[in-house]
Amino acid sequence: MTVSIALFTQDLRLHDNPVLHAARTSADQVVPLFVSDPAVEAAGFAAPNRQAFLADCLADLDASLRGIGSRLTVRRGEAAERTARVAAETGATTVHVAAGVTAFAQRREERLRKLLGDRLHVHDASVTVLPPGRITPAGRDHYAVFTPYHRAWQQAPRRTVLTAPRSLPTPDGLRSDTLLVGGATSPGLPPGGESAARARWRRWDIDAYADIHDDLAADDTSRLSPYLHFGCLSPTELVTRALRHDGPGAQAFVRQLVWRDFHHQVLAARPDAAHRDYRDRDDHWHHDEAEAEAWRQGRTGYPIVDAGMRQLAHEGWMHNRARLLTASFLAKNLYLDWRVGAAHFLSLLVDGDVANNQLNWQWVAGTGTDTRPNRILNPLRQADRYDPDGAYVRRWVPELAHLPGPSVHRPWLFSADYPAPVLDPEDLNARFQHGRP
Repeated sequence: MTVSIALFTQDLRLHDNPVLHAARTSADQVVPLFVSDPAVEAAGFAAPNRQAFLADCLADLDASLRGIGSRLTVRRGEAAERTARVAAETGATTVHVAAGVTAFAQRREERLRKLLGDRLHVHDASVTVLPPGRITPAGRDHYAVFTPYHRAWQQAPRRTVLTAPRSLPTPDGLRSDTLLVGGATSPGLPPGGESAARARWRRWDIDAYADIHDDLAADDTSRLSPYLHFGCLSPTELVTRALRHDGPGAQAFVRQLVWRDFHHQVLAARPDAAHRDYRDRDDHWHHDEAEAEAWRQGRTGYPIVDAGMRQLAHEGWMHNRARLLTASFLAKNLYLDWRVGAAHFLSLLVDGDVANNQLNWQWVAGTGTDTRPNRILNPLRQADRYDPDGAYVRRWVPELAHLPGPSVHRPWLFSADYPAPVLDPEDLNARFQHGRP
């Protein structure tokens, strides 16, 4: 009786899972395994919101596995050592895991290979549609500009979507560790797990996406990013299903998934971009903790910025347009170091992904892959364009609900009881212009 291990990481699903599929076809029995590594906590990435969402994901995954005659084994400890120990307990001849792009994932793979040798099988195109390095420009190891990457991505073949296993024989007698989830969480967290993810996908109207994805008040983006981060949904399956619609909404949504792949291939080639400027612009960042805290608390005096920050605190998630304008306000208007903002986002975002979070922040700050590093999003113009009636602001800044229509975006003109703007509305870009050489 042969045994294989399917080591779950950022692929907490049964559908279209190359790791689970390979483990099932390579042995008579499969051990579905998840290892909670304290190194993630030590690095500061085990934020309470993500830990609570992860607990949901693991519970849902275990329930789904039990439905096909299996169960999830959970262990706590150093990932490679705990995996090797389970392999020894079960006599597993193969261990399957998805390839990752972060420095942590790369170290984990190196450690696994050292302990397991040729028993380890690493599967790409699981966390992303195209694995990093699958397409590269001539003479370089990754694309540094999105548009040519997007063109090449569209021409590259994708793997076939895999079906979920109907049965999964699993060895008896394996114990699981109890994972403790602590810390205060945002009150409006979404439910985690593949079941919730697939239900969300079925309910969402992708055909309307192109027209309303930037409309802050409509709040009709997919909200699938937390499920993609934890691998409750396969990006390959999403692309395949989306393109069946073959309309502007589907094309716009797939472009977002390509953007996600793009950042993963950048980080795979440049792991230090998680904390260092991808392109050094010789910024001389302003330092003001009081302003940074006003931004974190949603008390900048600019209601559109404050609304986004309050949504983040309440839901552990923020509308993509709000992410752009709140990040631009911190990095370009306040001219505070992008790492200050990125760290706060990672402390709360359920979808807090190193590749997407850090590199999107760098894009906004002008230190990343943006070909227009001096781009600045004026928060008032953003408010007028993407929340023209002020409904988004009134939803998240209720103390201004009495101000009608677009007047809610400029409370200082109406003697409202609201914090004064931290920056003069007439001179929003002064710091950025003076801080760049």
